[in-house]
Amino acid sequence: MTSVEASVEKHRPQDREPLAYLVASLRGVGQVDLQPQPITGALLLAGLWAAGWHIGLFATLGTLISTAAAYALAADRNSIALGLQGYSGCLTGVALVTSLGHHPATYVLLLVACVLCTLLTAALTTLLKPYGLTPLTAPFCLVSGVMVLGAPSFARIWHGAPAPVADPTSGDTAISWSDLGHAFLTNVSQIFLVDEWYVGLIMLAGLACAGARVVLFAAAGSAMGILTAWALGAPTAQIAQGIYGYNAVLVGIAVGAVFLANTTWNAAYALFGAAVSTGLTAAITSLFKPFGGHTFTWPFILTTWVLMAAVPQLPRLRRSST
Repeated sequence: MTSVEASVEKHRPQDREPLAYLVASLRGVGQVDLQPQPITGALLLAGLWAAGWHIGLFATLGTLISTAAAYALAADRNSIALGLQGYSGCLTGVALVTSLGHHPATYVLLLVACVLCTLLTAALTTLLKPYGLTPLTAPFCLVSGVMVLGAPSFARIWHGAPAPVADPTSGDTAISWSDLGHAFLTNVSQIFLVDEWYVGLIMLAGLACAGARVVLFAAAGSAMGILTAWALGAPTAQIAQGIYGYNAVLVGIAVGAVFLANTTWNAAYALFGAAVSTGLTAAITSLFKPFGGHTFTWPFILTTWVLMAAVPQLPRLRRSST
């Protein structure tokens, strides 16, 4: 049991109080980056509100609704308190408002989507448990992907053209120091579908509050994403917008700072995964583009599942004991 889990267990009698619900929701925002610390969640949420009030509002509502749905459905209280029931709702809220716009119908969709995220989290947890894997952000990707893809068929939901899907094969490949600095920070903010550098800076501060190892692997993942994308000849504009690097940040945090022990081999494994996820981003984007699908965090999910499923057969790699 981790120190966070022990603290949650110690205060279990309070898990029905409003304060515990709000803390669990803050942890839910932090769990988007696999961090359960409330201060991390608060800074990530502050970054989202800085990106725009509608983004901050829908991220907040998504987290609150999915956490409340988990309470209503009597999901495991420890997982709720750790924020594991709220992070997919947070991302789904941002995805819906940025893809469908700020309309009354979007609020209704958000409610339905957050309940679905809670159900899918439970289903995937059950299916993946025998393999030692977790759902990660798959509930968000499945629910948001289906809703955004199907929205144009419904006049009361659809209010305009979708955001253009990035073309991974076109654009200038020359890169400047300004592009590098912008990319380093937007790789962090693009996890939440935001490409503003100052949002990434706020979020990086939140990750620093989670510990030196976390922020170092986030930074290393971002750097590896930039290096890999540049080496492969990705368009500079998309590198600078964080399109190619955000999955690398998540893989770096997940494999390097959360799921594996702190060893040299594990660190190298995490950076290798960050590079793989960068290449996979282009492949999945190209796969989804013909029918208007969205990449979201699928490269992170697939890369992390494969890397972690392989660990039991690779003796030089060790899972974290916490």
